[in-house]
Amino acid sequence: MKTIALDAVKSLATDSSLEGDLRRIRALSKLLDAQFSFAGVRFGYDAIIGLVPVAGDVASFALGCYPVFLAHKHGLRRRTKFKMLLNLGVDWAVGLVPIVGDFADVAIRANLKNLKLFEDAILSNEHRRT
Repeated sequence: MKTIALDAVKSLATDSSLEGDLRRIRALSKLLDAQFSFAGVRFGYDAIIGLVPVAGDVASFALGCYPVFLAHKHGLRRRTKFKMLLNLGVDWAVGLVPIVGDFADVAIRANLKNLKLFEDAILSNEHRRT
């Protein structure tokens, strides 16, 4: 997955907290969706936590809400935040299905999708500058 260079964000950001928040979102997204590789398939803790019925999917959803909180903090549009929540909701709902949901957690990668949405919003100068 292609991500924007941190230098590009630095040139756009007037608030240094945006840089730190973007680093945290990148790290969380990698941990949840692409931390490990097995037989050429990338997966993260979202797929592992999701093995615990219901509670694991709820925990993954809760962790995935942090980037949505940061999107709100930086003034991203409601549409962007809605898309981020929709990605998490689909991941959560599909994850509730036994066995199939566990494989779907690996394929959906909602956190990496939300990272891209956040980066695209920042690049399009969607955020409010403080």
